[in-house]
Amino acid sequence: MLRTHTCGELNISHLGQTVTLCGWVQKSRDLGGTTFIDVRDRYGLTQLVLNTDTDATLREAGRNLGREFVIKVTGKVLERSNKNTKIPTGEVEIAVEALTILNEAKIPPFLIEDETDGGEELRAKYRYLDLRRNPIRNNLIMRSKIAQEIRKYLDAQNFIEVETPVLIKSTPEGARDFVVPSRMNPGEFYALPQSPQTFKQLLMVSGFDRYFQIVKCFRDEDLRADRQPEFTQIDCEMSFIEQEDILNIFEGMARHLFNTVKGIELGDFPRMDYADAMRLYGSDKPDIRFGMEFVELNDLVKGKNFGVFDNAELVIGINAKGSAGYTRKQLDELTEWLKRPQIGATGLIYMRHNDDGTLKSSVDKFYNEEELQKWSAAFDTKPGDLILILAGQTDKVRKQMNELRLEMGTRLGLRSKDKFAPLWVVDFPLLEFDEESNRWHAMHHPFTSPKPEDIAKLDTEPGSVRANAYDMVINGIEVGGGSIRIHDREVQSLMFKHLGFSPEEAQKQFGFLLDAFEFGAPPHGGIALGFDRLCSIFAGLDSIRDVIAFPKNNSGRDVMIDSPSTIADAQMKELNIKTTV
Repeated sequence: MLRTHTCGELNISHLGQTVTLCGWVQKSRDLGGTTFIDVRDRYGLTQLVLNTDTDATLREAGRNLGREFVIKVTGKVLERSNKNTKIPTGEVEIAVEALTILNEAKIPPFLIEDETDGGEELRAKYRYLDLRRNPIRNNLIMRSKIAQEIRKYLDAQNFIEVETPVLIKSTPEGARDFVVPSRMNPGEFYALPQSPQTFKQLLMVSGFDRYFQIVKCFRDEDLRADRQPEFTQIDCEMSFIEQEDILNIFEGMARHLFNTVKGIELGDFPRMDYADAMRLYGSDKPDIRFGMEFVELNDLVKGKNFGVFDNAELVIGINAKGSAGYTRKQLDELTEWLKRPQIGATGLIYMRHNDDGTLKSSVDKFYNEEELQKWSAAFDTKPGDLILILAGQTDKVRKQMNELRLEMGTRLGLRSKDKFAPLWVVDFPLLEFDEESNRWHAMHHPFTSPKPEDIAKLDTEPGSVRANAYDMVINGIEVGGGSIRIHDREVQSLMFKHLGFSPEEAQKQFGFLLDAFEFGAPPHGGIALGFDRLCSIFAGLDSIRDVIAFPKNNSGRDVMIDSPSTIADAQMKELNIKTTV
């Protein structure tokens, strides 16, 4: 080894030892007779000192070191006179006796420090430099630890890690596939997996009753902060189980990770029906770190000649406790925020419960004191509270109120990244109707089992059929989801029929799975957890990019290697892809 120690391990117990360190120059301070140099590796930072006792040639070499030079240095460990208690090595320094420049470096395009001056695009272009910064490096170290703890936990639960294929078959359900042309099979294509769904079900047919994989998946979809074209999920499947078994095991895994990685004890996860989540929070992934549940007001506000309420399908509100002091200017700003195209609300109604106990609304022309008292009772307001009300078509207004609730939660400081509120959302609808294609689609995927008691409704009330499906939600983020699967050929064929597949289409796309079910498929179910999202929650980040070593940008591009890119005409010809002019 070129080094005897790392830059993060020396302390007062090493006094007098001669050591060799290797690393990058963080900064250099020339104070005339003395030069201090901070040398850094992934383990930490150590101060070097060159003074009048140091050889003159060596002292001159030290003065000429630039930022990010890669060096090897040998010297004696001394006690620092001016200690730095903020770092583990802050009690010692190295009196330099030998110095070798292993590689010089250009001046980096941005400061490689915790608080950098580099913008997101610049840092993405030089990601290998960005990865030298403590926050990014620590995120990836934490990610590695989470992965190891996942494997430990699942191994202790008798899960077997199995790799599944990356070049698979394109299917019509779900997001768009990334496709790969086959040179050996002209005109035919592989697809990159959106998940290993059918393979893990086939593993259950094979008798591998507990499978897991930390696996790369691919979706060609529009991007946002918590999406990447390639992402990692914790993919799991189990046989001879019921929904409760899966919830218990993976609730246990989440508690294990929070305990071992963050030192936080999570209690049991509450359970919430999908219908209640939508009614009370307007979201299938509610943030329950704070209350502010929706209150429905149709019975209290309709029939008073106020057209906004009378013509609305649903009138709902929230109680923003302690916000009655909001000025008219603040409320107007909040109204404009709601009117943005991303949210699309037409307006905002409010009522203050003043500190003196009086009630004042923005629609006093239509509602008297007695009626406002009923509003106050419905929301259980106290002096100082502010009611915020929206009206409109049910689904739209619930989504709008969800956005308003989250925004108020943020403004009131109720969404601390140091607080974790998990839950399970269960009993999702099996199907959802798509107006554009004019047909029903699977809300999760076509292999999800309907609730046995709802199967009879498939022909008459498909929208009311509930799925044996569940999502894990933490702090308003869907961390993962799964379901009990269909394991019977007849039921699976029935599901394909209701999704608009002809028997021939179903056989062509999924015949391998239908055929497998005829050879003794056990009852089974599973879950897939978003590994990147989970890591971002642990790191307290809104974006998953900084827990991924080499992420793509919002356009799905890797600006560091300039990908995607064109390929040579010869490659196109070999793949039987026609070039366009």
